[in-house]
Amino acid sequence: MLVRLVFAIKKKETQSYLEQEFSLSDVRIESYGQTKNAWQKVVQSCGDVIVVSKSLIPPPVESGIAMLNNLPENPTTVILTSADSPEEQAQLFAAGADVVLYAGTSKKNLFEAIAATVESRRQLSQLRFNRKTRVQPKISDFIWESETMRIFMDEVRQVAPSDSVLLILGETGVGKEHLAKAIHAESPRAAAPFITVNAAALPEQLLESELFGHTQGAFTGAIRSRRGAFEIAHGGTIFLDEIGEMPLHLQSKLLRVLQDYEVNPVGSEKPIWVDVRVIAATNRDLEQEVANGNFRKDLYYRLSVVTLKIPPLNQRIEDIPALARYYINYFRHKIGREVLSISDSAIEVLKQYSWPGNVRELMNVIERAILLCKTDEITQQDLPDVFRHRINQNERMPGENEDISAWKGKTLPDIQQEVFEKVERLYLQMVLKETGGRVAKAAEIAGIHPRNFYNKMQRLNLRKEDYKKGAL
Repeated sequence: MLVRLVFAIKKKETQSYLEQEFSLSDVRIESYGQTKNAWQKVVQSCGDVIVVSKSLIPPPVESGIAMLNNLPENPTTVILTSADSPEEQAQLFAAGADVVLYAGTSKKNLFEAIAATVESRRQLSQLRFNRKTRVQPKISDFIWESETMRIFMDEVRQVAPSDSVLLILGETGVGKEHLAKAIHAESPRAAAPFITVNAAALPEQLLESELFGHTQGAFTGAIRSRRGAFEIAHGGTIFLDEIGEMPLHLQSKLLRVLQDYEVNPVGSEKPIWVDVRVIAATNRDLEQEVANGNFRKDLYYRLSVVTLKIPPLNQRIEDIPALARYYINYFRHKIGREVLSISDSAIEVLKQYSWPGNVRELMNVIERAILLCKTDEITQQDLPDVFRHRINQNERMPGENEDISAWKGKTLPDIQQEVFEKVERLYLQMVLKETGGRVAKAAEIAGIHPRNFYNKMQRLNLRKEDYKKGAL
């Protein structure tokens, strides 16, 4: 996090000297010593370290120091006193001051003392952050047995140690944020903050303030300054989820951050330099959004320096057994149930499912099964109804009584692709029949974007007209 250093020093020469000395440090400086209502601005500044002359604190001084100590940021207070008196220093310490310095000492000594205080504050902030942070996921935590996922994870390992901007693509539930956290944990920034902002979760005005911060009085209700996510993530990583939902005018501000490493808080004309790695994610087709005018082309090119597309679960069915057993072990400890395994028949029906919700859906299925399981082994009867009954009792599932002589001369990936396409066709036919050929409703049931659903229909030569009522 970028440390905010606030000066409210009565002597202009001293304040100017300290501003100059700290200008090259990794801090954000705000100075109010010679401004009107200096004390009020100090209180509203959200500073981490506040250096204030005693004479600028409204009497009684004890109440003023208590006010600083009760601010949400719990700042480190440095009081400059004009009297080199041990008694006065003791009184200020007793009132709650963290550091008391004699203003008549050399400016160099003042700088060194304040610099030591700033460094202590930085270390304290890092310690607080580490205490709040749960164990971060690692790349080695990811479970896979498929060749598709192995190739993908090899690519992830290559880009994780770099500082490049990353764009993570993938369907809902594939684990985009989990992957971003793992990449952060494997990077040189691992000890610094990982901050997440969901562009789809906040109204436009709040999103701008959330990202870039705001100054006091920037808009109605802004009674104090507020840090933005980029400032909080200074030194670490910011994860911008659902980036495709970001309004166009905020996209231009984000582009400036990526190009100049500067953010402008709402209501401020003074930019803040930040050092962050940006990882963005979306389940949208950004190239199509650019073509539709919903996403800036220059921002898309800047974000997609390195693009990682997480394979959906239905394209790596070989991973399902290992994932299922991993989540059994995870949830049995979390829930406190002695469920130790899953039957082969249950694994087989899991492998035959299309998994529109991807790994997140698999996690939910396993958690539910553990809660309902009456033995130490999950069976097909412990799974939701969709797994206990055939997709269509009148249609043979691919692979059943298959003439395996037709497989001779073909590779395993070729056979897997053939079987997958049969399953995909059957599932699309089922939901189209259910919705009477309404693609948008069928896509909603399938858990995928209507455009993606329609593309699959075209590839599989399915026509919505064939499933409308009266056509069946």
